[in-house]
Amino acid sequence: MALLLAATLLAACTGEPEAPPHGSSQLAGMMLDPQLSEISGLAASRRHPGVLWMHDDGGNPERLFAVADNGDRLATLRIEGVTKTDWEDIAAFELDGRQYLLIADTGDNGGLRRSLQLHVIEEPAKIENARLKPAWSIAFRWPDGARDCEAVAVDIARKQVLLISKKRQPPELFSLPLMPAGNALQTATRLGGLAGIPEPDAQLRRSNPTRAKLQGQVTAADISPDGTTLAVMTYRYLLLYPRQPRQSWAGAVASPPRVSDLPWLPQAEALGWSADGRSLYATGEFIPAPLYRITP
Repeated sequence: MALLLAATLLAACTGEPEAPPHGSSQLAGMMLDPQLSEISGLAASRRHPGVLWMHDDGGNPERLFAVADNGDRLATLRIEGVTKTDWEDIAAFELDGRQYLLIADTGDNGGLRRSLQLHVIEEPAKIENARLKPAWSIAFRWPDGARDCEAVAVDIARKQVLLISKKRQPPELFSLPLMPAGNALQTATRLGGLAGIPEPDAQLRRSNPTRAKLQGQVTAADISPDGTTLAVMTYRYLLLYPRQPRQSWAGAVASPPRVSDLPWLPQAEALGWSADGRSLYATGEFIPAPLYRITP
């Protein structure tokens, strides 16, 4: 592992850092802090330049990490008033001049959960250890039975949350209102399936059926700040679904995406657009783990 990380570091640091070419990946930093060992969600702050918000998954406290874009942990924030089952993704957005984060408690490996939760938290004014409470939460269920979900995104123009299932093939796209009226349990609306998920080749299916089954499973998603592109991460691939003016997301994901291999990541789980929309940050659920900046 150490040799592989060293090779990754050497390879990723070649080239011109100030103006990376399209389709390139650069190593922004290394995640070395033991507290960052199970990162399952990443979003670039809309309030604090150079800061990434991250969280870990189930089995850990209800907390957010403020992380510099070189991988250094800056602060740990406890989230009060919620119960953490399995946090799997996070999205950043701005609404009415305020900056928010949406945390998705949507992991369900066993397919047993009857309801799931999304928690919206206003970004703090300062990057320091603190305690925060949600501005609002959304409880919801799937329309036709339990499923695992590790990918969410916020379309602020439509005030809509998008969710993508993990294990079903093809992955399914759902929506929820970002600000539902009242506290009633919401039901997610199915929009359609995602086209263009690469299929494993016959050789991989024979030699490593587990890897073949996993490589197309969706683990993260994010909408670009300008609202035109849905980025989707699987364990192996980065998929970009552009949306034309007046086109729905259901229509966008029904067309083949731009597909590229991810740079090497141990259990790729976290992806988010940079605040300027020029690149994507990506990392994995492991320590040490590389933190990449990908120029699509």
